[in-house]
Amino acid sequence: MSLDAPRSPDTPVSSLIIFLKAPQRSKRRLAVRIGDAGATAAAFRLLACALEDASNWPGQVVLAPADATDAAWLANSGLGPHEVVVQQGRTLGERINHVDAVLRSRGLERLIYIGADCPALDGSYLERAAAALDRADAVLGPASDGGVVLMAARRAWPPIGDLAWSTPALREDLLERLAEDLWSVDCLNPLADVDSVEDLITAGAELTADTRPARRAFVEWLQALDPPHAEAS
Repeated sequence: MSLDAPRSPDTPVSSLIIFLKAPQRSKRRLAVRIGDAGATAAAFRLLACALEDASNWPGQVVLAPADATDAAWLANSGLGPHEVVVQQGRTLGERINHVDAVLRSRGLERLIYIGADCPALDGSYLERAAAALDRADAVLGPASDGGVVLMAARRAWPPIGDLAWSTPALREDLLERLAEDLWSVDCLNPLADVDSVEDLITAGAELTADTRPARRAFVEWLQALDPPHAEAS
């Protein structure tokens, strides 16, 4: 199903939640190779790609900044009148549990979580996740490194704060936790997220033919980076 496909009035609409940090605090691992300014620019363009798809989403969009500092940046960024829920918790899993509980207490039921580091993720991918919630309790978008680029659920997530976040074991740990709670799970095709300069270059190469403005800007910025693959001295 694409974003342009007709939707039945009886089709439940999922909400899209984007976890984010202010660009100057995000993707700091890239700074070793491309400097602080380069890492900030990369994070800004990756966030723009995520928000580009959100602008066409038929359901509610919620932005979830990592803390009060990121929320303050967001409030002054002019990125749109989206609902905001600030994350709370020590691990990413605890933060997801917190945001999930807040939104479900407000009556939202079908929730799709993404980050801001997978420019290959597009509206069609989001729609497939939403459609898969008709047949599964949870839908995962696998990352090629063993993590996930998308987590969707029509039930409140079980406690997931203790899982192996930011490791190659994360997806398998998450699947095991959901199996323990007898969840049905559907998985989409794997996508690559951006954790390293090599990932950044690969993402740019894969998006060279993409016509969406934020993706074009991302590719043009990356092509102008001098040099994008330089080793740190």
